[in-house]
Amino acid sequence: MTTVDPASPDALCFAFSGGDLLVVDGEKEKVPTFGEVKRSGLDLRLVHGLAPLEGRECVAVNLDLDVKAPAGTYLRDFRALIGSSVDLEFFLRAGRARMISDWHRNNRFCGRCATETVKSAGELAMRCPRCGAVFFPKISPAAIILIRDGDRLLLARSPGFPPGVYSALAGFVEVGEGVEETIRREIREEVGVEVGEIEYFGSQTWPFPDSLMLGFTATYTGGEIRLQEDEIEDAGWFTVDTLPTLPPRLSIARSMLDAFIREMTVKKEL
Repeated sequence: MTTVDPASPDALCFAFSGGDLLVVDGEKEKVPTFGEVKRSGLDLRLVHGLAPLEGRECVAVNLDLDVKAPAGTYLRDFRALIGSSVDLEFFLRAGRARMISDWHRNNRFCGRCATETVKSAGELAMRCPRCGAVFFPKISPAAIILIRDGDRLLLARSPGFPPGVYSALAGFVEVGEGVEETIRREIREEVGVEVGEIEYFGSQTWPFPDSLMLGFTATYTGGEIRLQEDEIEDAGWFTVDTLPTLPPRLSIARSMLDAFIREMTVKKEL
């Protein structure tokens, strides 16, 4: 990994203190420039280049956990941006910055011999100078599954969801498990039904904390809904006309649901 000090002080600076993003006062979806953050005197533990946003250079910055926001800025809970009107590309840049920040903070010391790590030249990695262990950013693959039965969808809500929100089922891929195995296991465990055909929909990075969401649709083949009560608060079958409150527009779950709604709307119009 190359730590960079951008030539341009006008680079957009996605600076994180734990799960909080440094934003401009009164502008919950605007970050300060790198020059502004650097002049504030904050201890920048890591500065790493990101892809440009609307033609502007961007950097990820890792701040101390107990940092105080400088004048003209404040620390905003990044998760709170999900339900806002924030632009998707802004969210993705900020999400990558958060994942890099978390990874750097969690790998300051070698997990094998406890020696302080150093940045590895030319790649996004931390290296132990004593035993040679290399630590790359963690990526946790997870399957998210929209169960279909004709014009019906099986949606569920977890206890941690906002009030009234239902979504597709989801679960992390376990060690030694293929994604298709994850899908059938998660469905069976969480709602007790069986599925047949599985079709890939798409993927999305999800920085809570380091997920790669792999979206699929699955065809219902049988079984009655039986809830895994420690994971699922409620579940049921819905049509386009009876849909509950849906997940935020930035999520792949919402993209999958919107695709289903469009499909059903076209069929009604034929």
